[in-house]
Amino acid sequence: MPKNSKVTQREHSSEHVTESVADLLAHQEPVDYKRSVLNVTGEAWDKQKEGDEELDAENRPAWNSKLQYILAQIGYSVGLGNVWRFPYLCQKNGGGAYLVPYLVLLIIIGLPLFFLELAVGQRIRRGSIGVWNYICPRLGGIGYASCLVCFFVGLYYNVIIGWSIFYFFKSFQYPLPWSECPVVRNGSVAVVETECERSSATTYFWYRETLDISNSISESGGLNWKMTLCLLVAWSLVGLAMIKGIQSSGKVMYFSSLFPYLVLVCFLVRGLLLRGAVDGIMHMFTPKLDKMLDPQVWREAATQVFFALGLGFGGVIAFSSYNKQDNNCHFDATLVSFINFFTSVLATLVVFAVLGFKANIMNEKCVVENAEKILGYLNTNVLSHDLIPPHVNFSHLTAKDYNEMYRVIMTVKEGHFKELGLDACLLEDELNKSVQGTGLAFIAFTEAMTHFPASPFWSVMFFLMLINLGLGSMIGTMSGITTPIIDTFKVRKEVFTVGCCIFAFVVGLIFVQRSGNYFVTMFDDYSATLPLTVVVILENIAVAWIYGTKKFMQELTEMLGFRPYQFYYYAWKYVSPICMAVLMTASIIQLGVSPPGYSAWIREEAAEKFLFYPTWAMAILISLIILASLPLPLVFILRQFHLVSDGSNALSVTYKKGRMMKDISNLEDNDETRFILSKVPSETPSPMPTHRSYLGPGSNSPMEMSSAPNGRYGSGYLLASTPESEL
Repeated sequence: MPKNSKVTQREHSSEHVTESVADLLAHQEPVDYKRSVLNVTGEAWDKQKEGDEELDAENRPAWNSKLQYILAQIGYSVGLGNVWRFPYLCQKNGGGAYLVPYLVLLIIIGLPLFFLELAVGQRIRRGSIGVWNYICPRLGGIGYASCLVCFFVGLYYNVIIGWSIFYFFKSFQYPLPWSECPVVRNGSVAVVETECERSSATTYFWYRETLDISNSISESGGLNWKMTLCLLVAWSLVGLAMIKGIQSSGKVMYFSSLFPYLVLVCFLVRGLLLRGAVDGIMHMFTPKLDKMLDPQVWREAATQVFFALGLGFGGVIAFSSYNKQDNNCHFDATLVSFINFFTSVLATLVVFAVLGFKANIMNEKCVVENAEKILGYLNTNVLSHDLIPPHVNFSHLTAKDYNEMYRVIMTVKEGHFKELGLDACLLEDELNKSVQGTGLAFIAFTEAMTHFPASPFWSVMFFLMLINLGLGSMIGTMSGITTPIIDTFKVRKEVFTVGCCIFAFVVGLIFVQRSGNYFVTMFDDYSATLPLTVVVILENIAVAWIYGTKKFMQELTEMLGFRPYQFYYYAWKYVSPICMAVLMTASIIQLGVSPPGYSAWIREEAAEKFLFYPTWAMAILISLIILASLPLPLVFILRQFHLVSDGSNALSVTYKKGRMMKDISNLEDNDETRFILSKVPSETPSPMPTHRSYLGPGSNSPMEMSSAPNGRYGSGYLLASTPESEL
């Protein structure tokens, strides 16, 4: 030991020494075992490599401003699901009563797990692969599984953006092309297209003009060239937005994150001025309290919370990794979570204001059609004129008058009423027709917009909003792939991004054949739900049970400058893992109970029909789930049996201010050099506060940590309690 070291000085001092070895060593310079006798592995010290790692950390891109970062997280978490999935679930599961389980689960599951991902990304400053390799090498497959799921989701999600691009360009004409059925000439006779006449103009335009869909998934039908071009444009937009990393995508977020809110507010104002809008909103928020006791409602609310925040994809970690280490990520997590929730509520208001207007239009149409039937029966003496109330005027028939007339006829003609073929024409029935996903965006909403004054303008705005919502989510999803791969394998950002987009476009051609919509449904239903649930459970376990909740809470205290609420301690350690395990079990049961199938559009019947997947499609479906989950056991086995290096003999992370060094796992338990020391004294002091850290309920002393096993390996190595200790 050097003569001028503090330990040597203390040995020659007359003072009574009471500190432990850890206390003494905590004030010394960090030991770089690669340069010292501690390097028992024989690994050569590569000065150039270490210099490159430090330079990489110094030059890591950063957000230009806090606003840009918040907008990126909002753009990623607020996506198409907020517009077409949340309103459907709200309508299906009890209206306003659904908001209660959703909000409860957002607080006890969504917010803690979102905060966890933000914190680990910001502290370790790596993508998902680097983060989970660092926290628990044996669970390093989490990062690779996240990348695979991001790839699967990105493949079909960009197809939806392609559909929106097609509708966007078709909106620049009046009248809108889906407002009327096309007329087909048969010689000198003009007739309406049969498929359109038997369904509706918007349904026909979606299935025939846009998708040119086949009757089943087994009938490929070849590529749809219009959709192929739109998919190429969509991937070009994503590639241009991602080409420079956050330097380019961050600027895109200013528009893609804010523009949808402008459109939603405009639609809300316009919608509230429409006749029948209040009916839709009242129907939406009339609570059906009995639904709150249904476990299925809670399962669907938990799934929606899970996907709304983008948990497990790696995009949250990737965006957070470009933050400064002392950024208040707790505030970010709370802000983004509740903005996401209020955006869903805003979108629901807009959707049901417009659908209330559409329901009134359809109800009036129903009244007119059935009134004509009644007039026909009166003229042919099938019905007596005495059945018609004297105040009813067929030239200005209201829904109320029709309902009164309908009830009288139903009472008098009870035995033969069904033969008359009359409909009740109740507004409630129209409002109860559940639509979600593409059915809402490309059929129900487009049909409603055809009745708007200046309908092309509103159509352009609506589909431009969908494009921006999708683009914001795609940037986050692609960041979940590019950031960890670039961090881990040091590939060129521009080359990898372009290559990734080209490869995804080529693979994505499966979605733009005539049967492509059925593959979109398959990927949407099965490629992400179960694998992501497993990924998030393992993330939670890795931090709370392997790394250690107490240690994690201490790191957060040092990083944030304040003590996180005890609520997070219990949420991470107990509540979230249990809730996620229940959700995973419910998802598996749901997959087993619900027969794997899809809704096919049958051209001859002009109607949807539920079909089961054929054997080869079932094989693809099962392969998707297995492939997305495969990295988890594969990496665990390889590292458990030391078939590949777990990175335990390399410095894990370096920072702009100070160096974070990890445990030396191959030293004996009783070796005092197992302590990883604090920063070099000559370096800039840590910006972190030196107050006492919160270690979780039941702890009395900060040094209590030293007797606990290291959360990373569970082998009892001790850590120096310093502000720059590892996460």
